[in-house]
Amino acid sequence: MALIVSSAVVFVLIMDPLGNVPLFLAALRHTAPERRRRIVVRELLIALVVMLVFLFGGNAFMELFHVESSALAVAGGTILLLIALRMIFPTPERNLREASPDDEPFIVPLAVPYVAGPSLLAMEIVLVSSNPEALPSYLVGLGLAWLVTALVLFFSHGLHRVLGEKVLLAMERLMGMVLVIVATQMGLEGIAAFFGIAR
Repeated sequence: MALIVSSAVVFVLIMDPLGNVPLFLAALRHTAPERRRRIVVRELLIALVVMLVFLFGGNAFMELFHVESSALAVAGGTILLLIALRMIFPTPERNLREASPDDEPFIVPLAVPYVAGPSLLAMEIVLVSSNPEALPSYLVGLGLAWLVTALVLFFSHGLHRVLGEKVLLAMERLMGMVLVIVATQMGLEGIAAFFGIAR
């Protein structure tokens, strides 16, 4: 149970649903209001499929490219750190916002990378490859994290109206700070595993 909760919390932090609220609203600003929630549901389901593919195909990926878990841990930690730093210190040139097509976005950028981003997919592979027996727990944790993210994004218009832009940005910064810690831990574990350093 503890593993389910901890993995779900990590997945939610990486997905950053509150930080994605303004991104979703910006991407859907040219979409007809009556279609927005339908598009959000579609994109969330696509993101879930992508996440499940990486969750179950993580070991196959490792074997195919002959990647060691230590290398993947360092790479995942690096990606996570970059994402976290962009969450804490966004700039007009380097932030989490990506250009989206007018009218109706499809897969990019809502499903990928806003929900199923590279850091989340890397984290899935790292967790499953390091502890394959815990796959059912990670699956439940991922499902819970996706459900939380789906609820937040489905009601994004209401949340944005109630909380406001400043509160959402402050919470995104806070999530970024937590992710810096998680990313640092991942990197340290990968380095320790590669050099055989006992902890």
